Amino acid sequence: MDIKTDDDGFLLDPEDWTEEVAEYIAEKENVELTDERWNLIHLIREYYSYHGAVPELRKILKKLKQELGPEKATRKYVYGLFPYGYGQQGCKIAGMRQPKKLWLDL
Repeated sequence: MDIKTDDDGFLLDPEDWTEEVAEYIAEKENVELTDERWNLIHLIREYYSYHGAVPELRKILKKLKQELGPEKATRKYVYGLFPYGYGQQGCKIAGMRQPKKLWLDL
């Protein structure tokens, strides 16, 4: 697949993202895209589409609480989905540029 990424594998242009691109990146990250992971990826994409920015983890946790309840609106849940981190894996697979503050776990 010919996609333009930085040296760390983040897309240079989030508009190049498709689900096929997500599958390609996930494979390189050794991450199986389960329904729960897809849900989080789509939340990141929705936030980006609306705000034009990569969402900080606290924004995603708030959205998870609204959609899935408080038991899944935790850092533990997110790190269970993306063990190498929300910013490092979740945002990368969702097609975000590498955030200036890569570790968006604020």
